[in-house]
Amino acid sequence: MLILAKATMAMMLGFILSIVTGLIIIPWLRKINAKQSVSLKISKSHLAKNGTPTLGGFIFIIPTVLSILLLYLRGSIEISYNLIILLFVFLSYALLGFVDDYLKIKYKNNKGLKIHTKFICQLLIAIIFYYIFKKHGGVSVLEITSLNLVIPLGFGFGLFILFLLVGTSNAVNITDGLDGLAGGLCAIAFLAFGLLSWNTTWMEGNQELAIFCFILVGALFGFLLFNTHPAKVFMGDMGSLSLGAALATIAILTRHELSLALIGGVFVVETLSSMIQIISIRHFHKKVFKMAPLHHHFEQLGWSEQDIVKAFWVVGLLLAMAAITYGVWI
Repeated sequence: MLILAKATMAMMLGFILSIVTGLIIIPWLRKINAKQSVSLKISKSHLAKNGTPTLGGFIFIIPTVLSILLLYLRGSIEISYNLIILLFVFLSYALLGFVDDYLKIKYKNNKGLKIHTKFICQLLIAIIFYYIFKKHGGVSVLEITSLNLVIPLGFGFGLFILFLLVGTSNAVNITDGLDGLAGGLCAIAFLAFGLLSWNTTWMEGNQELAIFCFILVGALFGFLLFNTHPAKVFMGDMGSLSLGAALATIAILTRHELSLALIGGVFVVETLSSMIQIISIRHFHKKVFKMAPLHHHFEQLGWSEQDIVKAFWVVGLLLAMAAITYGVWI
């Protein structure tokens, strides 16, 4: 019951603070003209969203960090090296996304940071992650418990960290194309990882990682009040990159890297649909989907935005429940 009470309180704290933050941030974003530029290549129905404020990631990033700080000052949680790694990655990717969004707002296009600049920044973040992890005795292995496999990676573990951080953050970013889609899926994913983290009793600071997840779930629920259709604000790259990177970080620290692929199954499919479409057009001059990523394909088929989001949420929830069942119960 204590775990349930702590999880509930953490979500409530994140939820309340995110609503307060949203009521303050959204008018400020409108005032400074932090507006999203919608690509003309997307469905015509999306043109009505042109000019909607972006940088909505503030609405769940600020409450999450503030809640962790308040709980620490109150003596309710301890700062472990795992929590430091998670907060570092979360905030670093938020900063990277903020710069990307700022450039898009400033130049009124969707170009943002150059790809090589973004990759160099992500590489530095992965190196610092790896350094802190190894300094505190982290083991550089990939463990697949279902097959009783332990694969030593050595220095390759640093590349593995980079791959997961870049891949997951970009996957969430690609999925963030409909009102409430990425936010809802991330809330489900962090709820699952909160439960998995609490069950990872061998790891230092496992409860703090779980509390971080539950706070973020509450903050995302608050964000969805402003982001579901019709969205009053978009999370922007600042939000999507930080969420994806945090998911990857928790998966690595808790040794649930394969669970990440299941819990984030919708993100994986969305990314694969984009890759398949690009390869097919470049090499075969044909489209596999009417439009990629997959959620735009369903739009072209005539599905309403709300129906697509609800369907993807249901799939995400089923996958998360399957991962929890295996990771905690079986």
